[in-house]
Amino acid sequence: MSSGGIACMMLSLVMVLAGCVSTDAASGTARPHNEDMSFDQLGQTDFNRSVTIAMRDNLDSLGRLLEKLYRRNPAEWRKTGAPALEAAVQQGRNAIQTGKAPPGLSALHDVEILSVALDPAYRGDRVGTLIFGLSDMIVRAHNGKTRFYASDLLTAQHVYNAARNVEIAAWLLTSRHDAMGRPLLLANEMSNGVVNLSFEREFGQLVGRLDLIANLLDENLRRVGINYVQGLLFFNFLPVR
Repeated sequence: MSSGGIACMMLSLVMVLAGCVSTDAASGTARPHNEDMSFDQLGQTDFNRSVTIAMRDNLDSLGRLLEKLYRRNPAEWRKTGAPALEAAVQQGRNAIQTGKAPPGLSALHDVEILSVALDPAYRGDRVGTLIFGLSDMIVRAHNGKTRFYASDLLTAQHVYNAARNVEIAAWLLTSRHDAMGRPLLLANEMSNGVVNLSFEREFGQLVGRLDLIANLLDENLRRVGINYVQGLLFFNFLPVR
């Protein structure tokens, strides 16, 4: 890929990440969701920062999906034993951040948890299980990490596969039904003049970020090899001052 192609991919990544902004309720204006400077950022390249921010935004998207699905499917959050919706949402978000599986699922991981969540026979908290399964799958595709440094190596194929798994989960969410013919979970709404596609947008952002990172990982590794060979071909000496 040419340098122009790399620039286009980086621009696309910036545009996708810019889609996740926090809103100032008082002014109604949008602003970037930035991190404060920290000492560990000294160990990160620009690419590491991009992957870290993409991971942060992916987990934030899952937190929003958790709340939206609980609101559309209140019977699910009541299965958690939480006294109120807000408490159930916080409990789910804590699980996303800590990586602690829901009760009864601690022996399962990533796609195994997704399979349980999308099984019509499952009687547990389907929303919490689905969202935790997605978060566990995405984090495991990144070698179990949520922050990335110069020494970290990621596999583009794993991240690409995670994007496809998100697509599959989103499709199964809308297409599978229980024994009574009811959807496993209510998500997008298009009835009586009401159109709510916020779930589709969140899933789309997840897939977009994962695909961009997978492409950039592949290109980043390729460029390391090309730059090394070019250095040999043109006998470029390394700077000493």
